[in-house]
Amino acid sequence: MMSLAESNATAVITGIGACLPEHVVDNDTVIARGALRTDDTWIRTRTGIARRRHAEQGTSTGDLAVGAGRAALDSAGDHRPDMLLLATSTPDHPCPATAPAVAHRLGLGTIPAFDLAAVCSGFLYALVTATALVRAGTCSTPLVIGADTYTTIVDPRDRETAPIFGDGAAAVLLRPGGHDAPGAVLATDLGADGSGSDLITVSGGGSRHPRGLPSPGPDSHYFRMQGRTVYAHAVRRMTQSSRTVLERTGWPPDTLGAFIGHQANQRILDAVAERLGIAAARRFGTIHHTGNTAAASIPLVMADSTVHAAVRPGERALLTAFGGGLTWASVALNWPDAVPRSQPPPADPDTTPLCAADLSRSHPWTTTTPTSTPAS
Repeated sequence: MMSLAESNATAVITGIGACLPEHVVDNDTVIARGALRTDDTWIRTRTGIARRRHAEQGTSTGDLAVGAGRAALDSAGDHRPDMLLLATSTPDHPCPATAPAVAHRLGLGTIPAFDLAAVCSGFLYALVTATALVRAGTCSTPLVIGADTYTTIVDPRDRETAPIFGDGAAAVLLRPGGHDAPGAVLATDLGADGSGSDLITVSGGGSRHPRGLPSPGPDSHYFRMQGRTVYAHAVRRMTQSSRTVLERTGWPPDTLGAFIGHQANQRILDAVAERLGIAAARRFGTIHHTGNTAAASIPLVMADSTVHAAVRPGERALLTAFGGGLTWASVALNWPDAVPRSQPPPADPDTTPLCAADLSRSHPWTTTTPTSTPAS
């Protein structure tokens, strides 16, 4: 993929918003709920996660996406989007897509709106797609949302996945701008390898195993992951993809102001950063208190007020992700000059929007020291 720096204009992030469920769940609660054979120390040392947010019953991915979208528009000064891209692998329904309903609930009229499914790489896939559409003149102010409610597909009895995932959404609003502008997207890299499609799956419910036919196995509607193999793929692919965008920008790793990886596992994040030679002080995340929120994880870090207190507008930033498919993506950008906002999810489609508030209650992340590959 060509570096965006070779073009005369690019997409610039002008607003950032987040929406997290109110319900905070600590490790002991996850353990008790699933009768897991583990403890708080095991989860913290192998994942870096102490707590996460779970959506209340009746709160959907679309609800979280609406909250995040409203917050991003508030952050940008209420500019009206002319397209909406929703990255998710937990849509409200198999059909239709969730994005058109989100656009309707945001009062955006008949703008184009569609879902994009690249699992945990979804937000970066959507950001790259929106950037290309801006550059092509197809749209000028796309709203990109990453939203997932993985608690609806995770087996509470599965020690491999139950402690890892949380729910959340975050969004960015884009506009055309120059390469020197804060928030400008400068270089991108995307990749996929379908030979690993069996490593991260929900095997039942699709056209391969539709309703009414024999199930592929017990609990086939739950998310499953082959943790040890995924760990190795994630480290290798995010490292390679990150190096690609750094080469395209000509940025040495020690000049980065921020490194944000998909919040899957703290040891994966540290392993990638160490291979790239990125100092610990430049690594940012929220995994300690949000867990893995799939497509929402990277924009949730971008919306965290503690990150914005540590990174100046215009500083060099590297974003990288890995997800099921297998998919991976990296983006190099100038750090945005936008004040992040957050909103709680609306209770139903007719709820009056609540006032936006900043993320002053968010907590700084903590680093865990990589040891061995997580046990399955």
